[in-house]
Parts: sequence; C-alpha cells; structure tokens
Amino acid sequence: MTDPNADSPAADITGQIKALSSPYRLQFLEWLMAPRDHFSDAQNNADLVEDGVCVGVITEKAGLSQPTVTSHMQRLAQAGFVTSKKIKNWVYYRPDQKRIDAFLQELSHRLKQR
Repeated sequence: MTDPNADSPAADITGQIKALSSPYRLQFLEWLMAPRDHFSDAQNNADLVEDGVCVGVITEKAGLSQPTVTSHMQRLAQAGFVTSKKIKNWVYYRPDQKRIDAFLQELSHRLKQR
C-alpha cells in the first residue's frame, strides 16, 4: 500500500530529517558547510568551495570505507542537502545552501505552528 502523503510537504521534511538522523551524515554536512576549515586544499582538479569535496577526501577524514561514505552522501543528495559533480573519475560534493535554507525555514515554520 502506498502512503497517501508520500508527495506531501510533510513527507519531504520527514525524509530530510531522516537524512540528518545519521551522526555520520550530519557530520559530513557540517564539514561541507565550511570545507576550508575541515579539509586541505590538496584535491586533484577541484576547488573545495566551487566544486566541492572529493568523496575520497571525505572517506579519508571519516575513516570509513568509500562505499559507506558514498552511500551516506547519496542519501544527503536525495534529501537535497548536497549536490554532486563528477570530474574525471571522482565525485565531489558541496552543500546546496538554498535547499538547506528552505528546509530550515520550513522546519521553523512547522514548529512555530504548534
């Protein structure tokens, strides 16, 4: 049976909250929000801010396997918190500030309604 609210704004925000429920995903998003504070500029072929942070660099910092980090990053991307960009053989992630701001605004609005 399909959820009748699956396409509703409530479903969107619930999915976004679930995406942030992992301590790893929340940490990764925090790192991406200030990449120069958390990563060295030594990335191949990419600027930390303009292009994003290479999944390999995130993997190294996190001390997790590359498939695990990729899975977490894809979940953040599905929720709209990050965008990805492929350069050569590497995938780079950066925050989607407009979507993050919209999420925070919607969450604030919903919590104030109650």
